Amino acid sequence: QTQLLGVFLAAASNILISASLIIQKCAHLRLACQADPKPYYTSKLWCCGITLLGLGEVGNFTAYGFAPIALVAPLGCVSVVGSAFISVLFLKKSMRAADILGGTLAITGTYLLVAFTPNVPHELTARQVQNYLVSWPFLVYSILEIILFCILLYFYKRKGMKHIVVLLMMVALLASLTVIAVKAVASMVTLSAKGKMQLTYPVFYIMIVLMVTSCAFQVKFLNQAAYLYEATAVVPTNFVFVTTSAIISGVIFYREFQRAALLSVFMFLFGCLLSYLGVFVIARNKKEEHLQIHFIDYGHIPGQKLTGKIQPDSHSSCYGTLHNEDDSVKAQ
Repeated sequence: QTQLLGVFLAAASNILISASLIIQKCAHLRLACQADPKPYYTSKLWCCGITLLGLGEVGNFTAYGFAPIALVAPLGCVSVVGSAFISVLFLKKSMRAADILGGTLAITGTYLLVAFTPNVPHELTARQVQNYLVSWPFLVYSILEIILFCILLYFYKRKGMKHIVVLLMMVALLASLTVIAVKAVASMVTLSAKGKMQLTYPVFYIMIVLMVTSCAFQVKFLNQAAYLYEATAVVPTNFVFVTTSAIISGVIFYREFQRAALLSVFMFLFGCLLSYLGVFVIARNKKEEHLQIHFIDYGHIPGQKLTGKIQPDSHSSCYGTLHNEDDSVKAQ
């Protein structure tokens, strides 16, 4: 019953997250169409989207306290499938057969993940968390993660590289720390509520600081990706990266597959493969739609009668060109 509660919270939270990304994209599109666009954070629609994102993340954090990381993390597949259907309603996207096929594969893979996830205790004491923090597998993993994050941050800040892979890789690296901290905090709070006080240990407050800090930067980079790219590309890519990172962190830090049977591990990996394949099918051939306007209309300008012939020139660095005009017209 406890794990089913975690599954329900994770599924509902991921639906909220997918809806929030679509709403943020709608806000960015509306602001782009305005003659005098305002900062996106002043838009009520964008604020609504970021609020839903916060609620979804809080629900996901709570779910990690009731179920293993390997069980909750793959349920991000719900946001991928929900994103495809919500885009049809809000962004006027067309539903494709590939979306239905990909959704079926993703849901089937998620079922295998849930069915073959190892049954591990979700309650952790502060002393257990302390021992996990100083274990050599986690120390090696932390060093490698810090090095990779610093490299990505260097390309993001110094080189101005804002590719979707760079942004969402940083989100995934931060998410791995977030799920570790959230599970530890939720477990210690649960034990304290049952009479086994855990809140007096310094590791509890260390995990709270780690959780808040990593979550804040995670939202920052995720919002940057939602601003620059289509939500139908951000959500699937984010699902693959975050799910993989969370599962790896759960295996290394909490040792969730330490006593798992070989068949369970194989079926779990097969479920991962099906989920990722479904995500790929949904995300492929998703192209950003452009306005089909071949001429730029500047309206009525007194004294100018040839502005309607100005066209974008894809072969020049200039914004527009006048074709087949004599020198007097060009001088004018």
